[in-house]
Amino acid sequence: MKKDKMELKVCLVGSSGGHLSHLYMLKPFWGNKERFWVTFDKEDAKSLLKGEKMYPCYYPTNRSLKALLKNTRLAIKVLRKEKPDLIISSGAAVAVPFFYLGKLFGAKTIYIEVFDRIDKPTLTGRMVYPITDKFIVQWKEQTQVYKKAINLGSIF
Repeated sequence: MKKDKMELKVCLVGSSGGHLSHLYMLKPFWGNKERFWVTFDKEDAKSLLKGEKMYPCYYPTNRSLKALLKNTRLAIKVLRKEKPDLIISSGAAVAVPFFYLGKLFGAKTIYIEVFDRIDKPTLTGRMVYPITDKFIVQWKEQTQVYKKAINLGSIF
C-alpha cells in the first residue's frame, strides 16, 4: 500500500550550526511528517530540536576517516531501525554515509547545497551529487557547477 504525504518518514541529517538551521527552515515541509534527526550532540542542536527524535552522530567530521567510519556504522544501525522514505541534508560530511547507505535501503535523497557557496562545490556536495535523487541549489550560478541541479532560490 502506498503511503500518503502524511505518512512519509523523513530523516534530516546534518552538522549542527548553519547546516542544521537550514534544515530546520524547511519546517513547512517536514512539520507534519514522521521524522528523525541525525546531528551533532551539541547545545545548539539540543536546544533547537528539543522534543524531536534525534540520533547523535560523531564529530568532528571534516576530512576525518575515523568519524566517517563511526558515522557509517551509525547510519547502518539507524537506517535499519527507522527505515526512512526520504533523507534530506544540507551537509556536511555526516550526510555522506546516510545518503549512500540510504540509497541501498531504498530511501530517496535530497541534498541542498549550502547558501554561502556560489560558484564552487563543497566536498560533501561533490560526494553525494552522483547518487542524489534531487540536488537543490540556492543560486543560479551553482547550476554551472552542478549541471543536473534544481535552483529553487534561497531557503532564507
